[in-house]
Amino acid sequence: MFFAEDPVYREKLKYIQQHHMVVFRLHDGIHSASPDPIAIALIQELGWKNNVKSSNPFLVTIPQTSLLKLSRDLSTRLKARTMRVVGDPNLQVTRVVVLPGASGLQKQVLALRRDDVEVLLAGESAEWEAVEYVRDAVAQGRHKALVVLGHEVSEEAGMQRCAEDIRPLFPNLKVTHISAQQPLWVPANPSNNKANGNRK
Repeated sequence: MFFAEDPVYREKLKYIQQHHMVVFRLHDGIHSASPDPIAIALIQELGWKNNVKSSNPFLVTIPQTSLLKLSRDLSTRLKARTMRVVGDPNLQVTRVVVLPGASGLQKQVLALRRDDVEVLLAGESAEWEAVEYVRDAVAQGRHKALVVLGHEVSEEAGMQRCAEDIRPLFPNLKVTHISAQQPLWVPANPSNNKANGNRK
């Protein structure tokens, strides 16, 4: 095993064993539900629940705004310090597809390919894949944009909802949502440089 002798892995494993913890990963199980509860929770967190106007539960129609204003609003609402955007800041947008987490190139391109979609709101995207796809689309004069929130930021609301759903299933257990926080920081703004990666 690659991590067997890794000091970071060994210390974390030791902590788990000392505290008699059980780690159960249910990430893929949640995403496999239809419609994806993580995406639905993000839409609700953004106050867009009533803006779903089509049979696609991830396609949101919002009041017309610029890409710049939308991205600033998203950054404020989700406290997304390291959010990144591809596209013309002045692009006027009304239709957004929400795909949190790491949905992958195929889903992201299929969403952007639609004529009725201007913005893809994603958790993460490989820089050599969807990012370049959007840059090419913009260079061709297409009205497309990509907003990359960060994986943790895009799924935080969904995991909070997960904790709420688990509580009634196990009424005798304390179920607590622990925020993943934001592991990345921006060196250009000293006020943002608090080491939130330290969870101790």
